[in-house]
Amino acid sequence: MSPTPALGLPAAIEVAVRRVKLAARGAAERAVDSLGVSALSAVNAIQRDHLLGAQLELNRKLAIFCNSFDDTFDQRVEREALPRYSSQAALPETGWTALSLVDDNEMELQLSAEKLGMQMAQDCESEQRELDAFVGSVLNSFDELPRNPLRPQVIGNAIIRSINKITERAELREVLLTELGRSMAASLAQTYAAIVQDMRASGLKPASPSPRATGHSSGFGRTRSGYDTSSRPVDLDEGHTPSGWHADGAHHSGSGAFAPSTGRAELGTASMHSPPLGRAQGTPIGHVDAELMAVIRRLAFTDFATGSDDSRFATAAFAGPYDPAGVERDLSRAVPVAPNLIRTHRAALQQASSGSLDHMVIDVIGSLFDQILSDPKVPPQIARQIARLQLPVLRAALGDPSFFSSRKHPVRRFVNRIASLGSGFEDFDSEQSQRFVTLVRELVQEIVEGDFDQIETYEQKLSVLEAFIVEQARGELQTQGDPAALLAEKETELRLQQRYTRQLQALLSPLPLPEFVRDFLSQVWSQAMMRAARLDGPSSVRFKRLRHAGRELCMSVQPKGSPEQRKAFLLNLPTLMKELNEGMDLIGWPDAARKGFYGMLLPAHAESLKGQALRTLDYNLLVRQVDGALNEPIPSADELPPPHAQLPVLRDEVIEAHFSAEEAQRIGLVDEASVNWNGQVDIDLSAEPAPAEGELDIAGLPKAEAAEPYSGKSLADHVQIGFAYQMHLDGKWQKVRLNHVSPGRTFFVFTRGGRHKQTISMTHRMLVRLCDTARLRAFENGYLIERATARARRQLAALGAGAPA
Repeated sequence: MSPTPALGLPAAIEVAVRRVKLAARGAAERAVDSLGVSALSAVNAIQRDHLLGAQLELNRKLAIFCNSFDDTFDQRVEREALPRYSSQAALPETGWTALSLVDDNEMELQLSAEKLGMQMAQDCESEQRELDAFVGSVLNSFDELPRNPLRPQVIGNAIIRSINKITERAELREVLLTELGRSMAASLAQTYAAIVQDMRASGLKPASPSPRATGHSSGFGRTRSGYDTSSRPVDLDEGHTPSGWHADGAHHSGSGAFAPSTGRAELGTASMHSPPLGRAQGTPIGHVDAELMAVIRRLAFTDFATGSDDSRFATAAFAGPYDPAGVERDLSRAVPVAPNLIRTHRAALQQASSGSLDHMVIDVIGSLFDQILSDPKVPPQIARQIARLQLPVLRAALGDPSFFSSRKHPVRRFVNRIASLGSGFEDFDSEQSQRFVTLVRELVQEIVEGDFDQIETYEQKLSVLEAFIVEQARGELQTQGDPAALLAEKETELRLQQRYTRQLQALLSPLPLPEFVRDFLSQVWSQAMMRAARLDGPSSVRFKRLRHAGRELCMSVQPKGSPEQRKAFLLNLPTLMKELNEGMDLIGWPDAARKGFYGMLLPAHAESLKGQALRTLDYNLLVRQVDGALNEPIPSADELPPPHAQLPVLRDEVIEAHFSAEEAQRIGLVDEASVNWNGQVDIDLSAEPAPAEGELDIAGLPKAEAAEPYSGKSLADHVQIGFAYQMHLDGKWQKVRLNHVSPGRTFFVFTRGGRHKQTISMTHRMLVRLCDTARLRAFENGYLIERATARARRQLAALGAGAPA
């Protein structure tokens, strides 16, 4: 074995290179023996001859194979590891001007090397991930971005080129490739583990996972901030061709196609290398064949998929404010905001896939993105980012059939959430919208570059996205007087009121009281007492007077048998009625409710004058029990459980929030009395039919779940922060955005307008009424994928109906 030349590489990489060379020599020696054993067991004479011929060639030229592997591997490691601007890295490679001279054999060699590398990588995925992290740590300070020059694809390339040096017979090359690949794969996991152990022993630490986006070129044939259009030499041995160029030297616009049958790499920029450095293990989204996954990753790394905002992609119109004339409904993009990569490379994808179901999924996802990329309710800035997820979405759909049926699928939720949140912005020139677009671009970039075949990737990105929206909405409200703080205080008061109500209900339930009196004391009078305590304190005269009125109300409905008792009752009745009215006024109890209460109290008083009087002992015992219930301390905020531990307080029709006129005006509180509930709501011209499921049954795919409501009473339980809605206020439809939901879902804050935003706050009960009376509906008539699926299914159904029998 030839010694490693002085490449100028870090010492840890040089040691690792030597270990790989030793592993390759050992694999070749084992292959010589295994070829002989396979020849003895071969049942076909031709096959036996090929095995024996391959064994003879490898055994006779073992030294040539090992020396060729060492030299080739050294060159490739140097090219991969050294900085691109290094003079050492400027090896003689095929340049732009020589593209027409690259024949099919060279491209077929690269494709074979790629396939061999993926086959070897299947048995050492965890070890490779760990090695990637350590190599990234070594090369991160050595170059602008870490690359793993020891990945299986590089080793496979060196093996194939070395095989070509020892024989020219195609049948022997095929046998040697199979056997050497199997032998090398058997030892690669152990080799990687030994390299990792060496690096760890030398004090190296693994690189952090998921590096943030930068503007430099990565090790995967793409740039972090866009496509690298520099004219540096392109590594055709690794499957690189410039974007828009083919190996035959002709220029073509857009992305090319990958045609395994011809061996031509007609893609743009990228080849399928090892996974990104520092990748963490997770839950795969089903299984996809290695060959198909290679094509998907190739397409995912094209110039468009890396986030280019090339001007040749059409920019669609997007209407911000709601258009009552229905113009928004009719908006359509002349052309999609980005190319449909799945349709462009449909032939390559179907050729790499197996089975008619995979072909059907590819066609369905392609049709899906036809609709997604031309959806008028998705801003073009957001649609371009969603377009970059075409291949990850296809990967999810191919590996997991539940993608089509489960609306909670992480991939679907991530795409839908990006679209819905993007539709909530009125002005994409604002700082808030620009920050959102930047975040989405970064998250999508990390998905495309990372483990887009794992569920945890999407769940983590979705959590980051939602946390950002909540924080951004909170900051926006703070600049508008911070209505969330006032509403949080009101919600705490209401929760305390609800707790006090339940407390009185439990204490009064065993007492011999009419049901309407017990309900009045626990649900209404408790509000008056608590409000007096909050305004004046629990030791104030007013609080004590209201508490005394509560006791007198209980005793006023008890039987009075003696003239003295009747006389005392009549003397105290005016004071009792005055105190009752005082408490009702304090909480603003409606007149209709008062009349209903007095309509039951007066007959009860009249009946009490006719009954048999209580014994003195029973009377005094009842007084003490009533006093004990009313004298119980009012709950404090420290006693409250977390908001999510109980139902929203405003679901109770009795308990209401109390706002002063100044408070209501400051937060834009919508008063239920200000809405003409009997009036007719104008026709919503922008409303489209809900995405209907089942218009076309796709054989082999699960049935879809029921859609979430976009209108009606149940919508109140599904509104989400950052989403856009259409609200009918002041006699017209207006587009609003939900910016705040109190912890107990008691209060909701919407905003409307562009630069000059207006705050609209409401209670849960008000929200329910608006939804129930069709005065509030979602801006989208279903999530993006649901809308696109419905349109795609209608198109497929129309095509099916028009097909000849």
